[in-house]
Amino acid sequence: MRYFLSLLFVAISLPAQAEMLSVDRIFSDPSLSGTPPKKLKIAPNGSQASFIRPREDDYNAYDLWSYDITTGKTAKLVDAALLTGGEEELSDEEKARRERQRIFGKGILEYHWSPNGEALLFPLGGDLYLYHLSLKRAQQLVKSEAFETDAKVSPNSRFVSFVREQDLYFVNVKTGEETRVTKDGGGPIKNGMAEFVAQEEMGRMTGYWWSPDEAKIAFIRVDNSPVDRVIRSEIYADEIKQIEQAYPAAGRPNVTYKLGVYSLADGKTQWVDLGSEPDYYLPRVNWTRSSDQLTYQWQNRSQHLLKLMLVNLPDGKQREVLRETSNTWINLHSDLRFLKDGEHFVWASERDGFKHLYLYNLDGKLVRQLTQGEWIVDKLEAIDEEAGLLFFSGRKNTPLEKHLYSVTLKGEPSIKRITRDNAYYDISFAKDGSHYLATSSTVNTPPQVSLHKASGKQLAWIDENRLNSRHPLTPYQDQWSRPEFGTMKAEDGQTMHYRMFKPVDFDLSRQYPVIVRVYGGPHAQRVVNRWSWQNLWTQVMVQRGFLVFELDNRGSFNRGKAFEDPIYRHLGEVELKDQVVGAKYLKTLPYVDGDKIGIFGHSYGGYMTLISMFKAGDVFAAGVSGAPVTDWRLYDTHYTERYLGHPAGNSQGYEASAVFPYAEQLKGPLMIYHGMADDNVLFTHSTKLYTQLQNAMLPFEMMNYPGKKHSIRGKETRIHLYRTIQQFFERHLMPEL
Repeated sequence: MRYFLSLLFVAISLPAQAEMLSVDRIFSDPSLSGTPPKKLKIAPNGSQASFIRPREDDYNAYDLWSYDITTGKTAKLVDAALLTGGEEELSDEEKARRERQRIFGKGILEYHWSPNGEALLFPLGGDLYLYHLSLKRAQQLVKSEAFETDAKVSPNSRFVSFVREQDLYFVNVKTGEETRVTKDGGGPIKNGMAEFVAQEEMGRMTGYWWSPDEAKIAFIRVDNSPVDRVIRSEIYADEIKQIEQAYPAAGRPNVTYKLGVYSLADGKTQWVDLGSEPDYYLPRVNWTRSSDQLTYQWQNRSQHLLKLMLVNLPDGKQREVLRETSNTWINLHSDLRFLKDGEHFVWASERDGFKHLYLYNLDGKLVRQLTQGEWIVDKLEAIDEEAGLLFFSGRKNTPLEKHLYSVTLKGEPSIKRITRDNAYYDISFAKDGSHYLATSSTVNTPPQVSLHKASGKQLAWIDENRLNSRHPLTPYQDQWSRPEFGTMKAEDGQTMHYRMFKPVDFDLSRQYPVIVRVYGGPHAQRVVNRWSWQNLWTQVMVQRGFLVFELDNRGSFNRGKAFEDPIYRHLGEVELKDQVVGAKYLKTLPYVDGDKIGIFGHSYGGYMTLISMFKAGDVFAAGVSGAPVTDWRLYDTHYTERYLGHPAGNSQGYEASAVFPYAEQLKGPLMIYHGMADDNVLFTHSTKLYTQLQNAMLPFEMMNYPGKKHSIRGKETRIHLYRTIQQFFERHLMPEL
């Protein structure tokens, strides 16, 4: 009895051991991020907020929900599983489209409000459904064996349009009568659809647009005939599919375009004269406030020139409204907004080195610059013309956080910051600019969703997602590493931001191995005060005795063009110099084991890992490269030529930017992984490198995933992948384990 009591006393006296986070737990239910709403929208009449939310028992399955602003009640509108009755079968086109959109999961993943606010449209399992609020039920709009995609509700809510088998259709919501707009879709011809590089590189996921009075539909007809056909193998567990893909590799032919305007009244299509230049892009198409005025943005192949063109209908006469030029490249945006007066519009430009907003009249004359300074505007969020205010998200206070601001439209521009907490905000505004939904997070706190007046006053929580005793993340808080942020200088004097994660029991007398997590490429930023599931794996590694370091080198995003431009015409050079600066800084720290610095990245980060291991093997001791680009001649036109130019004019730059000239300098342990059905960074990138390393008799590790695309999705697959990466670094940087 005395022995039992002494054991009980010891057990009570010892502190409870904190739970260690594991790779398995990261990808298991319930989600450690909670179940925060996504795709947030406010109904056109302002009565409610809508969103999709993952199930608590399956964070990859989404249903449609709403929050009634008047009553404060939240309710599930549509249970996706009840409509599908099981797993969805997606068409190959839809799989590719979702990969381009970075939409992953099952159930209801996208939806649209009808402009009259009476219904919500959503695709599910290849069919289209309209949920009627008054009836509280979903109506299946079309019934066919084919897969309908890119569905929209017309401006007056009378029609629903969609693309089926590469042709454009619309259906009358009341009568069910279906109209086929185009009839030559199929094979290389795609009507109303965005081509590969528009989806992957231009941020344009659609190929058609309703006029404001819903009397016309503008659409793009894409002809893939000139584009090289790549026969690639999609390798699955039990079969190999031979896929013919129109893939416009750098220096090779692009698609050709036609821009048409279809009239619902007579069923005829008027074609817009796009000029005599044979090689160009159509990144954007927008109607003005008038249904007789259509605009399109014309970009030359080198991406040094962007023109905003205005077409008058029905005579087809057009004029250039404005143009942007650059000695390097022009970043596209979606911040064109026409005002109600029919005489003005707002436009974004980087002409002064930073993305800012400008007010123009419709003749192309600049009225005033609305924002300015050495910081960037992220997005034009809303305009309240009655109040004379424009709302935008931006980085005026710090490049590490995105905040909501307002600026006056008339007189001397006056900017006011609306969001106050030190956090990163994603915003969804009501159409009239009166209210907004905010999704806020930090690197340490999962997303919270709240409803606000335009002034910033909070009205309600949609999902507070607090780290209370019931939250799935709470058990891991005792071991949670809160990163340190800092800055250092690049060789040209520009400021680079970094962050470092250390164990909570950090010991200055120890020397720790380090994992450098890298992306390093354009249009991305890793060092931010924002929640990311990727940081959960960082926490796993930190809890196992690693330091994790991240640095945004020159060429990365949200810092202005001067920070991006140094990579022009030679990729992998400036970025590596900056990452080496970061690694050399680590080596100066007494608590870092300078001989055990590893590097890990995916996609461009995979490319950066290879360049680092091949060209700086004395700095980086081990590397993991995921789905890497190895030869930029194999990557697509719009992305690659934006930064390297056309291969015909920069052959030396392409050669120097590939990994092959340096591969035989490999010294340390290297692992490469790739999805064997990747249609973005083709599996060929890795197999070419495998062959070179094998021919050079250099040992390396590989892990290839049958049937997986560029993002390597799937619960079990991701557990396997991140376990494998963890074990690789433990073997090579912590050999005593």
